[in-house]
Amino acid sequence: MRFCLNTDCLGYMPFEEMLDTVAALGYESIEIACGNWSKAPHIDLDAMLASEETRKNYMDAIAKRGLVLEVLNCSGNQLAPNEEGKQHQEVVEKTFKLAGLLGIKKIVMMSGCPGGSAEDHTPNWIVTSWPPITTRILNWQWEEVLIPYWKKTVELAKANGIEKIALENHGCQMVYNPETLIRLRDAVGPMVGMNLDPSHLMWMGGDPVTAVHKLGADRIYHVHAKDVRMERNYIGPDGVLDTKTIDQFAKRTWNYVALGHGHDVSWWKEFLSCLSMEGYDGPISQEMEDLTMPALTGLKKSTAVLKEAMPCDL
Repeated sequence: MRFCLNTDCLGYMPFEEMLDTVAALGYESIEIACGNWSKAPHIDLDAMLASEETRKNYMDAIAKRGLVLEVLNCSGNQLAPNEEGKQHQEVVEKTFKLAGLLGIKKIVMMSGCPGGSAEDHTPNWIVTSWPPITTRILNWQWEEVLIPYWKKTVELAKANGIEKIALENHGCQMVYNPETLIRLRDAVGPMVGMNLDPSHLMWMGGDPVTAVHKLGADRIYHVHAKDVRMERNYIGPDGVLDTKTIDQFAKRTWNYVALGHGHDVSWWKEFLSCLSMEGYDGPISQEMEDLTMPALTGLKKSTAVLKEAMPCDL
């Protein structure tokens, strides 16, 4: 396994300062977000596409610190039936093109979530089978939008030399757990695998360890190391379906937290050991989104937990 960092948590740092910090913390590789849900703090996608010299200088700066550019991330909702969806799709296409120019073979992104009909202008995430219209909506989304989109996207990825697309199991997306990933993969082929982010399964009530065993290493293409804490004062009476924004962390039923602040190091040891048991040998990409402490503090604490838990020498 490789010790990787999604650099968005250091988005307030300029590119070169971020690289110095990442190297000093002992990371081996980086995951760079190119846009959409991310503000892309460490890359100018259009500038990179326009200039070979810009690309060379960018990659040289990474290599100079002994780091590797592991993967490009363009997570967003390219299936949103509105202008935002069109804009997100543009970023997807540009990211694929840049991956081809840089020789990056893997993309991290999300499956997308369309509207509930051809007339809708906002996404519609169906998470129940009742009332009966929900099943009709879900079938339309899968058969008329999701599968056709991903069949085309697989071909676009191949044309740019991409070998793997790792879909994050995120809420408000059609692929949000192993079952939905397997369903899409069966329909469009092995280009599509999972970016297994345990934090999302945690807040949905799932078990990331058993998810590892259900997926197996052949369907796990990337792993995000991110933790969640269930807030006991609120989750008991109100459950996990919390619509308060993440900056209202003092009142939410659950929060993203630094590693070890939701699940202790023994949990992370089991999770990573089970990944190793299944034969996964790719990156473990730290994604720190704890808003209860300064970003660098949270990253340092998470890094310490991850170093102790990973079943390899660092």
